[in-house]
Amino acid sequence: MILDRFQIAGAAAVVTGAGRGIGAATAIALAQAGADVAICARTEEQLREVAVQVEKAGRRALIVPADLRRPGAAETLAERAADAFGRLDVVVNNVGGALPRPFLDTTRRHLENAFQFNVGVAHELTLAAVPYLLETGGAVVNVSSAVGRVPGRGYLAYGTAKAALAHYTRLAALDLAPKVRVNAVAVGACATSALDIVMNDEGMRTQMEQATPLHRIGEPEDVAAAVLYLVSPASRYVTGKVLEVDGGIDRPNLDLGIPDL
Repeated sequence: MILDRFQIAGAAAVVTGAGRGIGAATAIALAQAGADVAICARTEEQLREVAVQVEKAGRRALIVPADLRRPGAAETLAERAADAFGRLDVVVNNVGGALPRPFLDTTRRHLENAFQFNVGVAHELTLAAVPYLLETGGAVVNVSSAVGRVPGRGYLAYGTAKAALAHYTRLAALDLAPKVRVNAVAVGACATSALDIVMNDEGMRTQMEQATPLHRIGEPEDVAAAVLYLVSPASRYVTGKVLEVDGGIDRPNLDLGIPDL
């Protein structure tokens, strides 16, 4: 049956930024589809809650609290996951972020930090995981952003880094083909803690909803479903692509109050 292609029974996955939001929803979705999951975030308490949900799905959870910006952390995560599960099939790079900032306040250091956090960390974990993924014919999914494609005032550092991550995905897919597939999801407005300021402000939320063709803000599960597709046999002929999970947005969708020059 075609639905069998969306199952990943017996697979082993690593999901970063898994303590909440998109990462947590993705870890749970992969477990429900049959995978054991190593979950990584900086806060162990949040990971425990996600681990409970993974185990409720009948799969094993490995909690790895770590700041992946630190040297050696990515290598340790990949090794621990492979040792615990005996294999590694899936890597979901969900670490990233950068605060909005006016152009004139964006220094070279802000750009470098955004690039390291959004691209460098993803590369380090992918690089560490590749030896295991080559053995299993695995898959990598990078979580990018609609801001990497659609310009938004105040998102110079973040948008530039996410655009780089999207193209990194294409380049890595070419280099690692045919054995390892690499894809990305570009996420639009999504109801995570990063959007709390919007969700708690009726005017800002309405503005964002109206600027999105589907007239709603996405849920973490919307993104998790897309990630599951990209790591499952259902997408076995897909690599080097960026799947836009953004409600159809094609223009900046929020006035953050960033001043004009």
